[in-house]
Amino acid sequence: MRLDLRILLAGGSGLIGGLLKPLLERHALTTIGRRESDDLTGSVADWPALIAGQRFDVVISTLGTTIRQAGSQAAFAAIDLDAVLAVARAAFGAGARHAIAVTSVGATAGSSNFYLKTKGQTEASLQAIGFARIDFLRPGLLRGERRGASRPAERIAAALSPLTDLLTPSVLDQYRSIAAADVARAIATLVARDSEDVQVHHNREILELSIKHRASEFSS
Repeated sequence: MRLDLRILLAGGSGLIGGLLKPLLERHALTTIGRRESDDLTGSVADWPALIAGQRFDVVISTLGTTIRQAGSQAAFAAIDLDAVLAVARAAFGAGARHAIAVTSVGATAGSSNFYLKTKGQTEASLQAIGFARIDFLRPGLLRGERRGASRPAERIAAALSPLTDLLTPSVLDQYRSIAAADVARAIATLVARDSEDVQVHHNREILELSIKHRASEFSS
């Protein structure tokens, strides 16, 4: 496992990003966002300029909101599509050849559901940038303690997830809930992979990657 990767993380103050940061301590990690705690701080419009002149090997996006939280479909797309692509394109210009992005189960550019359509468009647009390797993580409902704005619908769904997961057959396990910590550990496992391809990881693959990370921590 390479220990000298230069990694750019967008979304480090979110549920997955907050859990991911301590898992990447072996690497040179730079976070970008709108909070003072980020290494590169500014409005989304400023992010490409902040990234320019830097050098990165891997770019990770854990950016994500909801239409209700954003306030409109346009505001949602500005984060989950436009901001993700702005970071990725700038990081590619700064040398990154591996991109990792958290999208959603069911993401497809042809979906009639605006949320899933936007996630699918994000995936398609990321593939058009030219990265040698891309990993898309498509988790189900995320479980974990969020900081910041409340998401009541997600809290209710998470509270019901033990029952809904039990009722979801194993062949549809990609639709079950999953701990954000497992997604973070999966990303930490993926950063050092250097094959040139596009990989899509649903719940089952994410959990397998998380287990590998736990095993590596135990053996180190």
